[in-house]
Order: sequence, then structure tokens, then C-alpha cells
Amino acid sequence: MRVGLLTGGGDVPGLNAVIRAVVKRGEGEYGHSIIGFRNGWRGLAEGDVMPLGRQNIRNVLPLGGTLLGTARFHPNAEDGSMDAVLTTLEAERVEALIVVGGDGTLHAASKVAEQGIKVVAIPKTIDNDVWGTDRSIGFDTAVTIATEAIDRIHTTAESHNRVMLVEVMGRTAGWIAATAGIAGGAEVVLAPEEPFDIDKVVKFLKHRHRAHASFSIIVVAEGAEPAPGTAMEYRTQLGRFGEIVAGSISERLKAEIEQRTGFDTRVTVLGHIQRGGTPTAADRILGSRFGVAAIDAITRGETGVMTAQHGEEIVLVPLADIAGKVKHVPLDYLDVASALA
Repeated sequence: MRVGLLTGGGDVPGLNAVIRAVVKRGEGEYGHSIIGFRNGWRGLAEGDVMPLGRQNIRNVLPLGGTLLGTARFHPNAEDGSMDAVLTTLEAERVEALIVVGGDGTLHAASKVAEQGIKVVAIPKTIDNDVWGTDRSIGFDTAVTIATEAIDRIHTTAESHNRVMLVEVMGRTAGWIAATAGIAGGAEVVLAPEEPFDIDKVVKFLKHRHRAHASFSIIVVAEGAEPAPGTAMEYRTQLGRFGEIVAGSISERLKAEIEQRTGFDTRVTVLGHIQRGGTPTAADRILGSRFGVAAIDAITRGETGVMTAQHGEEIVLVPLADIAGKVKHVPLDYLDVASALA
């Protein structure tokens, strides 16, 4: 069987583990021919193909990013691109397609599957917000990086008696903020799931600094917003392509906190640092398990499904079941963060 593979959307650590697993299992176990499409859906639409054999995947396991490249391009949203995708698949004699991506990439995968193409998807996103799976590739590494950053910021915050704001990614779900905030011992965690009241944040900081500490760490997800009707007015700042402007919520919070408390307040925006570098062991293992599960499913003739982790098991869930859904952080995570302040 001739199987195509692409990685779409933002890069995350662990993607090369997926590619390696698909090639090793597909070629070595089943005798499939694996080809990759460079730069995600764009490469598939443009016919940008590269062979994927064992010689192409040597020593890639510890590498971040993706050897295939990626792009934020969705054929279902671009005029004529879906036809171009189908033309390339036919020209390259691709019998089945494995798609690795987040919400947008997986939505496009479901649209391609509706055209009669055999598709198996694999979830990856540092935000961990893909519905239907406990974990997505890249999340563990992002949390590890964010936690280490918070640990380092603690020492300078305490040395200088400052309030330190650490902004992490998370547009609609605050998984990184909640988990790294708990792991790093942050005093305040602000996430999209629970709009905040600036008066309550300021009251807490004043009490803490007056009672038993001279510094505080606040972890804020980029998509955090104040609750309607509270004392801080703010609208999420979006960039040219609809992305959240990094640092916008943190800089606004910095100004509010300094004005209301007089405390020296500084901002650290982790940004793309969370995406880069060596994947953790957990992401390498998850990527490998998802890759094997995907090529196994292709070989069995299954289509229109996504690999998922449920507890310790890797299962398949229908792509149709995850369409338009976001996996939010349970509020008990945020309760734990608040309880440990």
C-alpha cells in the first residue's frame, strides 16, 4: 500500500517520533511505501512530495519540530485547494493518508475523508485541547518547559520582591497555565475557562505581600480575560491572521497591578519557546504509540478516525465526533491551583 503522511498547523516536539514510527512499522512490518508531503496541507495541494524510508528517519527521535515541515493552511478554506489535494493524491497513487495536527488540521482531515479518501488522524497540540483524547503530542514538553521557566523566575522574583507575570500559550483552553502553574507553585493562575476579577487578584496580592511574602508569581494563559462587569475592561488583541498578540493580556495586567498596588511587576512571555527543543520522553512515547496505531488502522482498512489516549490505552475515535469541540480544563484543576496559593 502507498501511504501519504503530513504534519500540519503549529510545530510541536514529538512529531518526528510519529514520522519514525509510521515509517518503521509501515515499511518494516507491512511492506508499505510511505511518502511525505512537505509543509502540511499546502505541500499536498502543491504536490511537494518527499520519500520516507528508513534512511530518512535516522536519529530523528530526539529532534524537535518536524522533518516534513508544516504550515497553517487548510484546503477546505482555500478556493480550489481541495481539488488540488485530490489531484495530487491520485497522481501519487496514494491509497491512504495519515494526518498529524490540531483542531484546524483535523477538521480539514475530516473534509478530505468526506471526499472518499482513507484518512487516519493523529492529534498534536501543546494546548492539549483536542476533544476525544486525554493527551495530545507536544503538551508534556510544553508543560515541562513552562514549569522550568516558572522555577527560574521564582528566584529572581523573590530576590527583587516583585510580582512576575508568566504568559503561556492557550487561546481557548488553559491546560498549560493550569498544569504548569500547579507544578511550578504559582500563586495565581488565570485561564480562559474562568474569567478573572482584577479586584480579587489585587486583594489577594496585597494580603499575601503584607502577611507573609514579598513576591508573587502569576501564570496567565494568552486567552485569559476579565469577567464581564468587573473593574478591568479588556478585549483580546488579535493579529493579522487572527492569532492572539503575544504579551497583550500580560502587559495590560502588569499596568493594572502596578497602578493598584504599587508593586514592581514584570512580564515574561514564553511564546514559541514552549514549542521548540527536544521532546520529553513522554512525548516521544506518545508520538511513537500514535504512529504505530495509525499505520495499523490504515492497514486494517479503517478510515475517518483519530488515534487517542484514554487512560493507558491507545484507541480510535471517529473524526466526526470531535468536530467543532474543544477540550477545556476541568475547574477542579483551577481549584487546586487556587487552594495552593
